[in-house]
Formats: sequence, C-alpha cells, structure tokens
Amino acid sequence: MAAKHIYEKILVESYSPRTWRTHPLHICPVEPHSPTEPLNKAVLNWIFLISALNFSFWSEREGHSDRYAVQWQEGWASSKPKRYTGYWTLVAALNRALQDDSIPITDPNFYSSETLCPDSLIEHVFRPAEGCSETIPLLAQRIAVMREVGFILCHGFGGSFQGFLDEFQRQHNNEGTALQLVQKVVETFPSFKDEVFFEGRKVCLWKRAQILVAETWAAFFPAAPDAAHPLFPGPLGPSIHQLTMFADYRVPQILHHLQILSYPPSLLQILCAGTMLAPGSREELSLRAASIVAVERVRTEIMALQAKNNPADCAVSSVLIDFYLWDLAKRVERGEEQIEGIQTTKDMVPTHRTRSIWY
Repeated sequence: MAAKHIYEKILVESYSPRTWRTHPLHICPVEPHSPTEPLNKAVLNWIFLISALNFSFWSEREGHSDRYAVQWQEGWASSKPKRYTGYWTLVAALNRALQDDSIPITDPNFYSSETLCPDSLIEHVFRPAEGCSETIPLLAQRIAVMREVGFILCHGFGGSFQGFLDEFQRQHNNEGTALQLVQKVVETFPSFKDEVFFEGRKVCLWKRAQILVAETWAAFFPAAPDAAHPLFPGPLGPSIHQLTMFADYRVPQILHHLQILSYPPSLLQILCAGTMLAPGSREELSLRAASIVAVERVRTEIMALQAKNNPADCAVSSVLIDFYLWDLAKRVERGEEQIEGIQTTKDMVPTHRTRSIWY
C-alpha cells in the first residue's frame, strides 16, 4: 500500500528529476547546456561543495526557536527574508555568501587556500541568525573537508568539478556508468569514503558520493525525457538506476512513519530519549542499511505497478524515490502535509542522533 501511495503521489505531483530545478534555493544551469558556459561550471562547483558538506544538521535544540538557523531570502527569485534550519542552512549560507557578501565560497581555488579563505571567513559564512544559541555542527570538520577536496580538485583536476567530470569521461571514453563515477569520487576524495567494518565485513554506504552524482544528474536533466543528458550522454544517465537511496537519518524517519520500516521497542526508546548512536554502531548501521533495502523493495513494487499500468514509462529509480521521500518528510514535519489513504504511525518518531561527516 505504501509503495502504491508513493507511486501515485509521484505521478500526481509530476515528480521527476526536473523537480530539482523547482527548489527556490537551487542555482539552475543555463539551457541548452554549453560546456563553456561560466554559470554551468559554477553550478557544478556549487553542487560539489554542497555534497561535500552535506552532513550532520540535526540540532541539540530541536523544536526550540534558538536552534541553529541561517537568515537569507526566500530564494533567488525573491528577496523576502526567510529563516532556514536543517540541511537548508548549508544551501542558504553558501547562497548568502555568494549573493550578499560577494565571497566566491564555492570556488575550489578560493576555499582550498587558507590565505584567500581563512578559517575565520568560513566561520563567518556559516554564521547563525540572530537569537541562535547554536553554531553550525562540526564546523572544524567542515573546514577540514573543504581544504581536502579543494586541494585535490586544484592539484589534479584544474580546480573545478567540471575538470573532475571531464577526466572521468576521458578515462571511460564517455562510456562510464553512474556507479563507476561514484567509485571514482570515493577513491579520489577520502572524506567521501563512507565505509565501515562490521563483524569483519566492509559495508559501503557512500551516501554523499551517491548524492553528488544524483544531484548533478538531476540539475542538468534535459527538459525532453528522450533527449540525451548534456553531461552524461553515454550510459551514465540511464545507469542512475544502479544507485541506492542516500542512507541518512531523515529517510528512515519517513519510512517508519509510512510503516515500511518497523522498529523494535528498544530502538524506539533510544530514539524518543534522544540518545546518541555512535557512528558504525549496530543500531546506527541497521537503520541506514534497512533504509536502503526498504527503498529497493519500494522500487520493485513501483516497477511492478508501472509494468501493469504504464508499461511505456521509464523505470523509477531509487534516487527519485529518495528525493521524494526526503521532501515528504520535511513537509510532514513542518505540518504542511498529512498523509491520507494509508495507515501511518500516529506521530513521527524523532530521527536518530549520530554526529558524523558521512550524513
């Protein structure tokens, strides 16, 4: 029932990779795409840095007005002030630096340099809104990640994510797949290597590496569904189906609310108490791994529905399901949407609490 509900909502809301362009804080590429278009190169650098820093936004002051927040505007098309929390603090802070402060914060040549971009300037970029008692979590780790990935881009790929993609395509003769690109990201940038050894086995989750590839794919997705992807003209575009959902703390929450995942009483007690889960612990790894399995099963059910009702449709990807579920979780949490027509848990259980650079 839940898979059918998700499928119907995706259809009704015309949810597609192009939905990425409708988020008011996103910087959208110029169409038709040109590799020499300066804005499109800047968009790629913007996506890369956001993916590099896309971790740990939950607040110790959840539900309180003094939690960490960033004040900017409603979007690129509206200057009306707005206060952001959670993941959107990252996007708003970077946009604010670019727009209001004229700081080239998404340029690897800039943020890799401690001379051009000292730690104090990065701290200023992520400054909290007035009245906040918190600062952005893991600021020191974010600065370290920026230095690391910026150095690698500048010394190996001409100082841009575009250069990284060009080198990947050259290595694979424009025949590389989405999973191969994710693997290259993980192999190139240590801070994207989201792996853990559990009971003697290596578990590769690769949340941020996968979302980097998926966000790039979605941002440049062509308007015509049958058109070639301007960045990934070979098999990489269609092979987006190789990727899993992005194992974080928000999607498990909505999967549990939809009763796709069930939690044992002991885990519910931990979550409701706000107890910290250590990175790589049995409970934390179980939540992330179970989410991947659950979304794959949802995708299998949706593909069966597609084959029955709309056989001409393209198979839905786990990436698209993740995008939809993440947005849905935020809308339900804010009280903007109530799920109807299927049975859900009475209340949304709190997200699990793990401080980590991986998600």
